[in-house]
Amino acid sequence: MRKIVLLTLSLIASSSFAATDLQQWTLSVPIDTTGEGRSDNILENQLADGFQISPFFEKSAEGDLIFLAPISGPKTSENTKYTRSELREMLRRGNTKIRTKGVTANNWVFSTAPEADQQAAGGIDGVLEADLSVNHVTTTGEKNQVGRVIIGQIHANDDEPIRLYYRKLPHHNKGSIYFAHEPLSGDEQWYEMIGGKSSSVAEPEDGIELNERFSYRIEVVGNQLSTTIIRNGKPDINKTIDMSKSGYDQGGQYMYFKAGVYNQNSTGLAKDYVKATFYRIDVSHERYQ
Repeated sequence: MRKIVLLTLSLIASSSFAATDLQQWTLSVPIDTTGEGRSDNILENQLADGFQISPFFEKSAEGDLIFLAPISGPKTSENTKYTRSELREMLRRGNTKIRTKGVTANNWVFSTAPEADQQAAGGIDGVLEADLSVNHVTTTGEKNQVGRVIIGQIHANDDEPIRLYYRKLPHHNKGSIYFAHEPLSGDEQWYEMIGGKSSSVAEPEDGIELNERFSYRIEVVGNQLSTTIIRNGKPDINKTIDMSKSGYDQGGQYMYFKAGVYNQNSTGLAKDYVKATFYRIDVSHERYQ
C-alpha cells in the first residue's frame, strides 16, 4: 500500500477556526447576486479575506464554520435540483493562471492513474478529515428526501467516488450515516455505516443526534477508498471498498474534496433547511506543496 505523506494544510488552530486558512477552497452559497440564475461562487482570495454571508456561511464567536442551505434557492448548475453551502478544494491557492478543471496543479489524482497524470496533478491520493455537528435537517417534503444532507465528498470530472450522507427522519432522535460510490459506468453502490438510508429504517440505537459532535475521515490510497466515523467513547466505524473496477484509474480523471452541507431535499417547504457546524477540516495529499 502506498504511503501518503501528510503535508497537511489545517483549517484550524487549537480546535478553532481562529487562524483559518481558507486559501485552499472556494465556496458555493445558495444566493445569486449576479442575476445569472446560478448560485454564487466565492473564490479563494475573497474567502480567505473573511467572506461571510448570513445565514448561509458564517463564523461563530469561536471561529467555527457554519453552513446552511435552504430547500429553495439558486443551484450550482442545471444538472442539480438541490442547494448547497459547500467548500470545494482548490490546490492552486488563488493562482488563477492554473485552470480549475482538468488534470492540473489545482486537482489531484489517484496513484493508480497514468504516470503522466500523476506528474501533472497537484497531488496524489488524499485524506479529508472533518470534525462537525449537524444542527438541523429538513423535516418537510417527500419521504424519500426528507432529512438528508451530504456532509463530505470526493468529486471527479462528472462523478463522485464518494458522497457521505447524514440522515435523520422526523420521528427519530438519532440519525444514520451512509455513503454512495459512483463508478464511471454501472449503478451507484451504497454502503451503510450507522443505521440505514431507507425512509422506513428503524431508528439506529447507535445513531448520531442533531448537535452531537463527531468526526469523519475519507482516505484514498490507489484503488482503496476508506471511510471512518469517529466518536468520543465509542469504537470507530470503518468501511473500505475496492475501486479497481470503478474506472478512475484511466487517464484524464481528476479529483477534489468537498465539505459543508449539500441539501438533498427539493420537495419540502421553501424555508426548510439543512445546517452544520464544522470545527475542523484537514486535507493532505502526497506530493502536494
